[in-house]
Amino acid sequence: MTTSAGYTDEVNVQILVALMKHHGVRRVVASPGATNITFVACLQRDPYFTVFSSVDERSAAYMACGMAAETGEPVALTCTGATASRNYMPGLTEAYYRKLPVLAVTSSQHLGRAGNMSPQMLDRTNEPNDVCRASVQCPSVHSNDDRWLCEANLNRALLELTRNGGGPVHVNLVTTYSDNFDVAQLPAVHYVDRVERGDDLPSLKGKRIAVYVGAHTVWSERLAKAVDDFCREYGAVVIGDRTSNYTGEYWVESVLLLNQTNYMPGCRMVDVMIHLGEISGAYASPNAREVWRVSPDGEPRDAFNKLRYIFDMRETEFFEAYASQTDGPATPANRLLDEWRSEDAKLRSKIPTLPFSNIWCAQQTASKLPAGSVLHLAILNSLRSWNFFPVDQSIRCYSNTGGFGIDGCMSSLIGASLAAPDKLFFGVIGDLACFYDLNSLGNHHIGRNVRIMVINNGVGTEFKNYNHKAARFGQEADAYMAARGHYGNRSHELLKHYAQDLGFEYLSASSKKEYHDNIDRFTTAEQTDEPMLFEVFTDSQNESDALRIMSTLETNAAGAVKEAVRGVLGDKGVNTIKKILGR
Repeated sequence: MTTSAGYTDEVNVQILVALMKHHGVRRVVASPGATNITFVACLQRDPYFTVFSSVDERSAAYMACGMAAETGEPVALTCTGATASRNYMPGLTEAYYRKLPVLAVTSSQHLGRAGNMSPQMLDRTNEPNDVCRASVQCPSVHSNDDRWLCEANLNRALLELTRNGGGPVHVNLVTTYSDNFDVAQLPAVHYVDRVERGDDLPSLKGKRIAVYVGAHTVWSERLAKAVDDFCREYGAVVIGDRTSNYTGEYWVESVLLLNQTNYMPGCRMVDVMIHLGEISGAYASPNAREVWRVSPDGEPRDAFNKLRYIFDMRETEFFEAYASQTDGPATPANRLLDEWRSEDAKLRSKIPTLPFSNIWCAQQTASKLPAGSVLHLAILNSLRSWNFFPVDQSIRCYSNTGGFGIDGCMSSLIGASLAAPDKLFFGVIGDLACFYDLNSLGNHHIGRNVRIMVINNGVGTEFKNYNHKAARFGQEADAYMAARGHYGNRSHELLKHYAQDLGFEYLSASSKKEYHDNIDRFTTAEQTDEPMLFEVFTDSQNESDALRIMSTLETNAAGAVKEAVRGVLGDKGVNTIKKILGR
């Protein structure tokens, strides 16, 4: 067998080599073996790298320590399977405690062979605490998702080499033992760079910019001012959902627009999206050429698959630093802000009469919530429904999007209400989530500042929505996928008696008229003698219809083409075309 003088066709190896070059890892100590042949061949053929040989992996690791200490630059190790990697541990322990940037690449067979009596195959998924700062798996690449995972893991590992003083990291690189070395050039790969305090800042000159805020704690006055100053200087806007809790002047209601399935206005496309906060429940993907993540945790979290920079600093520091670099607003008016607000207003003018549903309730109620109150939303249906409509800027909003589970949303509301008894706390929750957390209503500490709205449709309505995978099963989904019929099967008495026996004022509605008859009482700004529970009985079909209406308010040429393709090829065909086009 002969090989050409190119790179291997194993994509994960190509990505690692390309990212090593980007992140400045040029020296390599290689130990012999079979599983690392494709990796070593790429390194020794690329003039960027200087490769040294060491038969003994123990010695190789200490050689890397010496090189890293002398040069101040990262040094890579490469070894084969079996116990080769175990011999790195003494040297990596040395590197860990001396904060030496050593990249240990342990090549591996397919990960499924671990524990299945395959020769020379060890489990490398759990490393001792003090041999590496990070350990990532790099499987073979067979899909776009595999590629994204490979790039994300490798960027995270390579950035960790020099973060906060530096130290060793581990990459477990799977090989398929390919004999094909016909690849002439390394592929374009997704780079992530870290920017720390005092570093030169990448330029934002001439860029269209949106600040996307996920779930966020209460904003300090200084941070809100810094973001407003930044948006004024750069013509940027702030987007997100109810849990973003931003109250500045550059906020735009974006969820309605971002959830349009057949409409893509120009304002959605930005050059840079600055990502703040934590996990968002908006399930919205703004169109950005690249994403800059700003977080004091310094972790390169790639929520939108387009991460370019991680700014390891406080949010206030980031915005103040950028605002101080300009000589004044780039344009006399914020055109992007005007575009977003114009598009949002256009869509809202097209909202027809909605069926009786969680979304309809949000439409009727969001503007009635008292100023200064707090809103807690259960995940998915309730959060989505109330994200469509604006509330007073003085109202803070929270949702359990961290773990994103059905459990605990009422408990979180109750806990928050106990910490601030002078504020009103509103919660909106579906019936399954309510009964899941039902025992929390029996807590004797609950105060009269609690108002809970339960949307009872007798089913996990998320699984009945027109766009959910379970919906294609129709009624067949009810028994097990959507869990229809539990907890009294929409009983009008069960929760009523339970709540009343626990001291709640109970309200209910099964129609729009009954809802209107009760909503002013539920949203009264005065604290009443008792906490309230407002049970609203809706139908899963109406819930689905309302969501479809809100998601298809407008269609443009691109959306019409997508719908036509979907009609001919189905969802699978649309996803295939998206992969081909890379979006």
